[in-house]
Amino acid sequence: MKHHLVIQLARFGDLIQTKRLLATLCARPDSRVHLCLDRSLEPLARLVFPDVVLHPVTAHGTGLNGHEAVRAMLTDNRRAFAGLRAVSFERVYNLNFSGLNFRLAALFDPDTVEGYAWQDGQELISLWPSMAMRWSDQRRFSINLVDFWAGYCPDMLAPERVNPSAQSKGNGLGVVLAGRESRRSLPVEILARMVATTAQARKAPHVHLLGGAGEHGAGQAVMKLLPPAVQARTRNLAGATNWADLVEIVGSLDLLLTPDTGTMHLAAHLGTPVHAFFLSSAWCFETGPYGAGHTVHQAVAPCLPCLETRPCDNGVACLGAFADPGYQRFMTTRKAEHMPSGMIAYESRFDALGQTFHPVAGMDPDSEQRARFRQFILAHLSGDPDSIVEKMTDMDALLAQRIYRERDWITRDPSGSITGP
Repeated sequence: MKHHLVIQLARFGDLIQTKRLLATLCARPDSRVHLCLDRSLEPLARLVFPDVVLHPVTAHGTGLNGHEAVRAMLTDNRRAFAGLRAVSFERVYNLNFSGLNFRLAALFDPDTVEGYAWQDGQELISLWPSMAMRWSDQRRFSINLVDFWAGYCPDMLAPERVNPSAQSKGNGLGVVLAGRESRRSLPVEILARMVATTAQARKAPHVHLLGGAGEHGAGQAVMKLLPPAVQARTRNLAGATNWADLVEIVGSLDLLLTPDTGTMHLAAHLGTPVHAFFLSSAWCFETGPYGAGHTVHQAVAPCLPCLETRPCDNGVACLGAFADPGYQRFMTTRKAEHMPSGMIAYESRFDALGQTFHPVAGMDPDSEQRARFRQFILAHLSGDPDSIVEKMTDMDALLAQRIYRERDWITRDPSGSITGP
């Protein structure tokens, strides 16, 4: 039996978005898949990835910073590290750029590690994540994170086999009150209008407000702004659910209304329809819900997508479209002519590379360039870089100059595929 290890030390949403990679490895004959993850997510991972061997470690929540945090993690995780070292892994997929990830990589032969490796005291980054770093300055042309992580495997599972097609389950409307990044979330007043409009239009029998304990107050504020008839069938569950409760509730809904959150990715995993609103740093082509049957309302402006680590100099102008009265009308009629400016409505679709989104209201000026970028990345993943050069247009040549480096073309393994630096 061949053992494969995926090291995913990021948080809730990233764990779920590792699914295509994990599913690809699980589909290989005579394969045993292992997952190293943050200890706090172990109960969730047991629910969503029951066929995967889990290796929990302490990656977050130390209360420390920098080298002190890494030192504490290494001390706490000695037993987990010993367990990992005891397994002979065919391949290790190390997905995160962090001090702890590089220290974990040091447990393994660097020739077996894809992503972020460690050799003779040096941090090494393989070609695929290096390319992503180079195209990150053009985030409008990025690819879905689910597909990016699956791209480490040339035999990646067909995208339509990753998550079930979304369909209503009968238990009404779920509402995620806020995301981890504040500017990605809607103010209470706007969210309450959206909830009321959606619940009334869909005649939702129940409305479930979801979030952590820190969002309980926001849930109470939303409830106070709802029409009495909607308020009567609404429950504020913020801070009142564990992982098992969340999986059960989200898996029973007719629709989940949400910003870009881990719960959104959980809904896609479970085949629950998602109606997502993306603004600020959230960009649906990077982290939109994975699967068929989902809708994203994406704010668009020349400054988007931004970085929330930097202050917004535009007064979070991307909120404007969601506050526009025409937006509520569009949500009711679904007619493209009612869509306010500054927003595009997308439906989730698949292409040969993976998840993409098709505009159904509003104009997408980047669609042609994005399609060419996706074709370029697909050609790279096909393992025949020489064919890219032969068929290259002027636009492709610019992409190649930005994404490749000379050593990428001359550093190849015996099979002819490009290897990392």
